[in-house]
Amino acid sequence: MEFVCFGEIMGRLNPAGYGRLVQSSELEISYGGGEANVAVSLANFGKKAVYVTKVPDNELSGAALNALKVHNVDVSRVVYGGNRLGLYFIEKGASQRPSKVIYDRKYSAISMAEKEDFDWRRIFANAEWFHFTGITPALSDTCAEICLEACRVAKELGITVSCDLNFRKNLWDSKKAGQVMSMLMPYVDVAIANEEDCEKVFGIKAEDTDVESGALSMEGYKTVAKTLSERFAIPTVAITLRESLSANDNLWSAMLYNHGEYFFSKKYTLHIVDRVGGGDSFGGGLIYALSEGRGNQYAIDFAVASSALKHTVECDFNEVSISEIEALMGGDGSGRVQR
Repeated sequence: MEFVCFGEIMGRLNPAGYGRLVQSSELEISYGGGEANVAVSLANFGKKAVYVTKVPDNELSGAALNALKVHNVDVSRVVYGGNRLGLYFIEKGASQRPSKVIYDRKYSAISMAEKEDFDWRRIFANAEWFHFTGITPALSDTCAEICLEACRVAKELGITVSCDLNFRKNLWDSKKAGQVMSMLMPYVDVAIANEEDCEKVFGIKAEDTDVESGALSMEGYKTVAKTLSERFAIPTVAITLRESLSANDNLWSAMLYNHGEYFFSKKYTLHIVDRVGGGDSFGGGLIYALSEGRGNQYAIDFAVASSALKHTVECDFNEVSISEIEALMGGDGSGRVQR
């Protein structure tokens, strides 16, 4: 059975190392995007991952899709058309200087897509899971309609639907996000959010929490998860909890609310190589673990360990294996050389 991910893949351009854009004469290129990153994780874990998007028929899009094919992601249902592949530029933060992302994705092929481009019954013919993020409906009103149609068909076919809220203030404001996502969430079986998303999108705030200072209340997020679950009848809600000490050093954990029960992961101290894709690697790990039926505690522990390792990997994709993740879950986090 297939795990279908729908969204925008983009070219990523960044200076080498911790260089700033203003001082760089050369940029490195790679590829990524919220749902594409999840598809790569699932394929790496042995799942049949299918990626659906719309891209122009040119060499840059070919390179982006090749990056997915290298990881055994099925791109046979990608739609071709439009004029450009979206881009984003990033400079990685260090110490007290935060990372910075600049989008160049206006008029990208997927943002200009039409509902008729995607035959969801055909796309979902062998699917057991459908995943999208709040980034995709933020790209255009039509993209929001496409996501809604995909969710409706998935629900009719009995397919599990997951959504990472992934609020992006550079794409839409909280009011519009709340309106659109409120139409989509009733179709969702597994909701994923970070420590800010529920507040920014739905106004559901954790008490005794200050995200800017890194002070997070576990009890407050239990209430957030329960409220989100009850508002939209979502059985399973996962929230990642990032406590930022600096751009390089974070504390990382998560909680899972599943049918009225709460499960908390252990907390990792991260020294970050690249945090882009950290939330997506959590999503990919969670989807894999839940689909394997290994239990709620295993699921949240696997997802958090998977994401902790992603923070050590350059670029968007999570290049880690199940055995590496389970070793970290078992306590092997020393970083000693393996020979």
